[in-house]
Amino acid sequence: MIWETIAAIPSAQLLAFVLGGLVLNFAPGQDVFFASACGIQGGPRAGAWAGFGVGLGVLMHVTLATVGLGALVAAHPEALRAIKYLGAAYLLWLAWKSWNAGDVDPAARGSVRVWSIIRRGFLSNALNPKPVLFMLAFLPQFTNPAWGPIWQQILGLGLIFAFTGTLVTMGYGIVGGVAGQVIGKRLGLVNRIAAVMFAGLALRLVAR
Repeated sequence: MIWETIAAIPSAQLLAFVLGGLVLNFAPGQDVFFASACGIQGGPRAGAWAGFGVGLGVLMHVTLATVGLGALVAAHPEALRAIKYLGAAYLLWLAWKSWNAGDVDPAARGSVRVWSIIRRGFLSNALNPKPVLFMLAFLPQFTNPAWGPIWQQILGLGLIFAFTGTLVTMGYGIVGGVAGQVIGKRLGLVNRIAAVMFAGLALRLVAR
């Protein structure tokens, strides 16, 4: 049913949405830097799983936008501020953990605790208020009541955006992992680079 509604959207409009979404996906932002930092710290697999976790966070925001909760949250500035500061605190906690991780066995760097990495990616995106506002501003521009129920259009377009965005973010995470391998065996340095990136993301989140 949802995909029938999406199929009713004119191809030119749908193509414009996909291309616009890809431009936004490729633009460096919190999700990209987070996945890259995880890749630098844990290797390509860690970066990829972090990107996957971020994608799950995007799905949460798509769901909120579909049922109207996103608009409710956006209408209350105190809720957005609370989410923002929780997200910043979480990123600072990751920065502290990474900074104090020190050197580890290089062989351990390739072993990825999958669910832990996915959870980190999910929380990084879920505790970022920017996607709430983004979904409300971006998705409705490509909807029209003549093409079917608006909620189905928002859900379908949101799923497309989440899919392409997840692939792009996983790609950035893999590239970050390769870069971390190039840095070499100084894993203490790698961890501190990741810590600086996490802390920078926290400051950027609060400053917005």
